[in-house]
Amino acid sequence: MAAASPMRDFPLAPLQQKSWLTLVAIVAITVALALLVPRHGLPLSARWFLPAFITAMMLGVALALRRRRIILEGRELVVAAAFFTQRVNIDALDLTSARSVDLAEHTEFAPMIKLGGYDLPGFRAGSYLLRNRARAFCLLTTSDRVAVLPRRDGKFLVLSPEKPQTLLSALSELAAPSMPR
Repeated sequence: MAAASPMRDFPLAPLQQKSWLTLVAIVAITVALALLVPRHGLPLSARWFLPAFITAMMLGVALALRRRRIILEGRELVVAAAFFTQRVNIDALDLTSARSVDLAEHTEFAPMIKLGGYDLPGFRAGSYLLRNRARAFCLLTTSDRVAVLPRRDGKFLVLSPEKPQTLLSALSELAAPSMPR
């Protein structure tokens, strides 16, 4: 019986302060607006339901922002990004074309249109249409050190681990054919 492959975690580039500040501003404005909605003549429980509901919803959105991971589980790359998770077997990746890029220089891999995702300044997670018109699952906390992983089906994974080359090396090592014994 073969031993289970260990799980390997690849830390992400730190989330920019502007992402957190934007989220705090959105929460504060939303709660303030909910408190300003006229509720005269309503019972006390109904008056506080809307602000409490919106606060709870915004807290859920803030907690989702904390869910960001890139993990290698056996032969599967798992990307957890806010509300979304993408699982890709490494055999489905075209690792010969995978590379580390700066999105300012290689704009064809930059997300253009959000198809289903979570967007804040300095943070993108979910499904996007790239500038090259290909679909991609993105988890981006920075744009200057990005791992671009083409899939054999024409889609991409565009990720920002702290050390993209470490992720690419680990995937290539795992995908290399095992030596005969």
